[in-house]
Amino acid sequence: MASPTGMCCRLFERHNSLFFPVYLPQERLKDDNILPFSAFLTDSFGRRHNYLRISLTEKCNLRCQYCMPEEGVKLTPRGQLLSTSEVLTLARLFVREGVDKIRLTGGEPLIRPDVLDIITELKKLEGLKTVAVTTNGLNLSRLLPKLKETGLDLINISLDSLVPAKFEFIVRRKGFHKVMEGIDKAVEVGYNPVKINCVVMRGLNEDELLDFVSLTETKPLEVRFIEYMPFDGNKWNFKKMVSYQEMLDRIRQQWPKLERVQAGPADTAKMFKVPGFSGQLGFITSMSDHFCGSCNRLRITADGNLKVCLFGNSEVSLRDALRSGASDEELLQIIGAAVGRKKKQHAGMFSISQRKNRPMILIGG
Repeated sequence: MASPTGMCCRLFERHNSLFFPVYLPQERLKDDNILPFSAFLTDSFGRRHNYLRISLTEKCNLRCQYCMPEEGVKLTPRGQLLSTSEVLTLARLFVREGVDKIRLTGGEPLIRPDVLDIITELKKLEGLKTVAVTTNGLNLSRLLPKLKETGLDLINISLDSLVPAKFEFIVRRKGFHKVMEGIDKAVEVGYNPVKINCVVMRGLNEDELLDFVSLTETKPLEVRFIEYMPFDGNKWNFKKMVSYQEMLDRIRQQWPKLERVQAGPADTAKMFKVPGFSGQLGFITSMSDHFCGSCNRLRITADGNLKVCLFGNSEVSLRDALRSGASDEELLQIIGAAVGRKKKQHAGMFSISQRKNRPMILIGG
């Protein structure tokens, strides 16, 4: 069944004692500049979700403080994780409905043995414009030539300190020089920009802000400073969070001519550039200045649950539906119902910190 396009209305039908919305197409929007978009991926506030993040594994070769508890997490049994064919089945369905960007996350996605095969197959999907990976960088240098061959479009690399000893303290493992080698090689093989994700935590690495900005002087890097966010087991508290405005003020003291860069309507980062520098910097302000109104992201966890909000604890299992033999149409009804329940915005940093949610590593950060 072809996906409905344009505006839609929702009726409800009964299915196994639950009610799911049935989406019926209405007339296309009168504005010819607005393309029709799947009703299943459009929420009740008109947000169109064309960006899908898929977690390939819960495993990681680091133990970052902001991502997981020190004692680690209980991993889902292998048989309950999405198989390669299930990952690709769901990806094809979402792309058919209008998703044009897929980001592969984890855990650490580059430790999944078939990651190159998955990227190769994703690149064959008509309508999919961008395939990206977020990685901790430990295995990146070794895999870069093959990643480039598969057609991987974008790379985000996590790096929370430029001081080797501090890096090891934050991630609870060694590997600083491997990460730096991966960043340099990504630039060398032509990725532009190479995005660097830095979670800023008071008392740990906020004193390195200027050093990170300096990285953008001669290299095509996009350093993204991320406000520390609460997830199960990461011992978040408000005092550890360094706000976007505080970071910006500190950077402007050094570079008063820092310029704001125009970002896309659904971009999460507030972008800036030091005049004359090759790269740029951005701020992910999830806590102090949320961007829920323009959110276009959906997430599939490694065990096959759909999360419509990073900070929401509501999930629906696409894996179970797949394994019970659900048709594409039945899957779309489940997806559409979940997207339709998406709230206008998250509950705010203090409420989020009190709510039960997965550790970041089990979400796909």
